Amino acid sequence: MMNDEELRQWLNLYHLPALPFALFSRLLRAFRTPSTILDAGMEALSVHGVSVELAKEMHDCCKSADVTQKTANALRWSDAGGRHIVTMADPFYPPLLREIPDPPPLLFVTGKLESLLVPQIAIVGSRRCSMDGREVAMGFAADLARRGLSVCSGLALGIDSAAHGAAVKAGGVTVAVQGTGADSVYPKANLPLAGNIQERGALISELPLGSSAQAAHFPRRNRIISGMSLGVIVVEAALQSGSLITARLAMEQNREVFAVPGSVRNPLSRGTHRLIRDGVTLLETSDQALEQLGSLLEGHLVALEQSSAEGLGSGITTSKPMIEALTREERTVLSAVGYDPVSVDMLVERTGLAASEVQSILLALEFNGRVHCEAGRYTLR
Repeated sequence: MMNDEELRQWLNLYHLPALPFALFSRLLRAFRTPSTILDAGMEALSVHGVSVELAKEMHDCCKSADVTQKTANALRWSDAGGRHIVTMADPFYPPLLREIPDPPPLLFVTGKLESLLVPQIAIVGSRRCSMDGREVAMGFAADLARRGLSVCSGLALGIDSAAHGAAVKAGGVTVAVQGTGADSVYPKANLPLAGNIQERGALISELPLGSSAQAAHFPRRNRIISGMSLGVIVVEAALQSGSLITARLAMEQNREVFAVPGSVRNPLSRGTHRLIRDGVTLLETSDQALEQLGSLLEGHLVALEQSSAEGLGSGITTSKPMIEALTREERTVLSAVGYDPVSVDMLVERTGLAASEVQSILLALEFNGRVHCEAGRYTLR
């Protein structure tokens, strides 16, 4: 468990203007913690692109009034209920996000921390979506949420809002990656939705508190959406679209990308049709997505298990799909599922396990062919 002084070190370096997030992340990969970065000699730091001037600023950052004030504000923000600062060393840091080339050094999280560990699938698309596009996004989001996946998106109007809202309505988990600081919601029209998301999922941001919505923030936000997800579903997208940026980033991060075809008369279908022509999987049903995500889901759960074994994930239990032997927790869930349809909430009540844990186990059992899901309710096969 990180103590206050260690978190203060993370925040001081995070708030240092001269230290770009990408360089901070590279240093963390090499040295693991801020204290070991600061203890490293100049020769070791220079290998990673740290100049003598920057090294001095890093060592002196605790003396900067601007840096220490921002750090104090962040710590005060996190004192409120449901607010968290999750560093790359934290067991609740999304394991797939840690793998991308430039993971955020830390995340500001509002809501349920455990939702960051539920296997995620992103649903993205146009802000000015058609009614058909909205309904398609809602259908995929609701079905995938009922089946134990968390729905990840960017809290924008249009497809993002439809996906988040449908996941919430289905009683599932959804995570919204913000393009502003965690102390604000953009667009303001989504304030009620943001409140609903926090009840079962989370709002996350890599940006400092007080950061406003700026054009440069959204492509960086998109790499987090794709980076923490097993795959990305693009519902509607124009040819010049942020959703196509997310799709490209997902492919660079070795994630699955799916595109939903639309009407040839709809200009918002041109982006998704281009993705399909370029070899992206044409998606018609949730089952198609789940079939292709099997190996990535297994890797995600193995990463969680490795974190737990290294002492990073104390108290986190994972399931192992596609493996015949069942863990104790998997046997517990399986024994609680009968031949009459049962909801996730009922299984949580029967097993005493956390909802996120039950959802992950159910997803693994479904991949193994041990349980069947229909309309969000589970039965034995």
